[in-house]
Amino acid sequence: MQMVTPRKRIGWIVFLWALVAASSGISWAADEDASRPEKPNVILLLTDDLGWQDVKCYDVDEPSPMETPNIDALASKGVLFWQGYSPAPTCAPTRCAIMSGNHPARAQKTHVVGGHPPTPHHKTLHRMMPPYYTGRMPENEITLAKVLQKSGYTTGHCGKWHMAIDHNAYPQPEDQGFEWTRHNLGTTARMKPHRLTGFATKEEGDPYQIDETGFTTHQNSEDALTFVREHKDNPFFLYYNTWLVHTPIHTRNERLLDKYCAKLGVERPKDPEIWDGEGQTNPFYCAMVEELDHYVGKLFDYLETTEDPRWPGHMLSENTYVFFTSDNGGMERHPGEIITDNFPLDRGKISAMEGGTRVPFIVTGPGIPKGVESDVMVNGLDFYPTIVSLTGAELPGEKHLDGCDLVALLHGDPADPTLVLHGADGSPRDTMVWHFPNSIALESTIREGDFKLVRNYDHLNNQGTPELELYRLYQTADGKQTRVDIEESNNLAVSMPEKAQQMNARLTEILTEMQASYPYYNPSFRNALPNKESVCKALKHEQKGTTVEVAYEEHGAKVTRANLLYTLNGGKKSEEWFRIPASLLPGMKASAELPEGTTHYVINLIDENNFLVSHPDVPGQSTMGKDKVKYSTVAIEVVQ
Repeated sequence: MQMVTPRKRIGWIVFLWALVAASSGISWAADEDASRPEKPNVILLLTDDLGWQDVKCYDVDEPSPMETPNIDALASKGVLFWQGYSPAPTCAPTRCAIMSGNHPARAQKTHVVGGHPPTPHHKTLHRMMPPYYTGRMPENEITLAKVLQKSGYTTGHCGKWHMAIDHNAYPQPEDQGFEWTRHNLGTTARMKPHRLTGFATKEEGDPYQIDETGFTTHQNSEDALTFVREHKDNPFFLYYNTWLVHTPIHTRNERLLDKYCAKLGVERPKDPEIWDGEGQTNPFYCAMVEELDHYVGKLFDYLETTEDPRWPGHMLSENTYVFFTSDNGGMERHPGEIITDNFPLDRGKISAMEGGTRVPFIVTGPGIPKGVESDVMVNGLDFYPTIVSLTGAELPGEKHLDGCDLVALLHGDPADPTLVLHGADGSPRDTMVWHFPNSIALESTIREGDFKLVRNYDHLNNQGTPELELYRLYQTADGKQTRVDIEESNNLAVSMPEKAQQMNARLTEILTEMQASYPYYNPSFRNALPNKESVCKALKHEQKGTTVEVAYEEHGAKVTRANLLYTLNGGKKSEEWFRIPASLLPGMKASAELPEGTTHYVINLIDENNFLVSHPDVPGQSTMGKDKVKYSTVAIEVVQ
């Protein structure tokens, strides 16, 4: 749920934490050496596609075959959250949300890539199309890194970025508050010609050389260590993004591949491109998870064994907060390959069901109790306000945040959900929202206490897809939470219609406040759709100076709104599109003012039945992506 957290709000939460600590007998700050540095270090460690059930310490029902001793040890030194969530079920929106503090729905950044006119994936095969969503985080965003940098922190980024229209497009880390950045793929660079060739060796000169511990050299890991080694003399913030365990699913460590083949009782595939073993039986993936654990473990070990230059006699770990999580749930499969299984959670990445958004979530650091497991709901959106509070950084008064400050929870009782507050009234948070109007999911969800509602947008005359799904994940009584249906297998929407409608209304209220965008029906869909025959037809366009007009005719359904989609760099590398409202004029015309520098544009007309007509017509995304055709080639070029 949305929340505004200005400076006075963070101050109030810190004050509340002090009262909680006092009443609980917690006085970690008073008991610590008075010479403790004022500013703690912070490491935000974001893994890629790591599922909730891929980490050993998160085992439920069936034991995970992956071995993760270092991550398990990290959990024993802090708080492990069983109900930790990512802001979105895919990579880029989660990363932008964490760094900006803005919910993906509010930021209009709900999926990867983006920044192009809305169009269905396949022009005639898909009933709906996703709305426009931006290709990046705004260049003027007040990021967490900028706030910490202004507060005297050395800010570093290593690994994946993916907060622009592509990996190399503007803005990059150095544009968003990071003074030090490294992007090396390391061992995750694709193996050629395929994943059963080119394993790492012990030979000098091998960039992936196997070390004395039996693991390959991974530059992404070395970059993280380099930053800490070089900047430990000053307070630092490290945003450490692993490329593991994202596709391509492979390991350069032949020893680990053989180890998991033996452990799982499977053989190496004869076709290196295929793995069809069900569940968590993919030996390539299991090896990747253990590699991830080893590499992050090297950083944890360094913190534990290296004296803090700012605090002689103490180790870096004693004054460093570590936040460990994943950008989304595990990717269960892609064409030709089963990767992992998030069971008992339903689905995975690219879905807002539990398997796509519930993630490992561990926090350690000064004053945080050790070996605690919590059922309190937390979210990656909470990192920004929490880290600002922990570091004493000054938050600009105009900055909007959609997460909650977790300091009172982390330094008080991590099992007490009433310590996570939101809103002007300071009431406990019990609601979270996810908005994913993209891909084949086309859904929004809301978690409210023990219940979760799923809203499916593509439900009209779509057999087997209800508009609403309602699940009771837990049952809470006397402060104790009992698991009921985290599998999301028993839809209660019919048996509890009032509850479903109440939650659906609350979901609408929150998304409306965020000005969320919704998917559209596709008039080019080859089969029948309700009201498809009533859509309008665009006739012609005209440009007069910087004013453009499109004339259209209605065929029964009234056009209710229009948008201008425009680009400032048509035909260039990383071509990027933006959206602004257009005006509807008498006589069935839509008009808009072209922003300065516009090179190409498209007008979208949306009718009362939520069908979108584009002028000019825009091919499906699959066509554009397959042939690398830029959208400017089918758009209207601006007359100079």
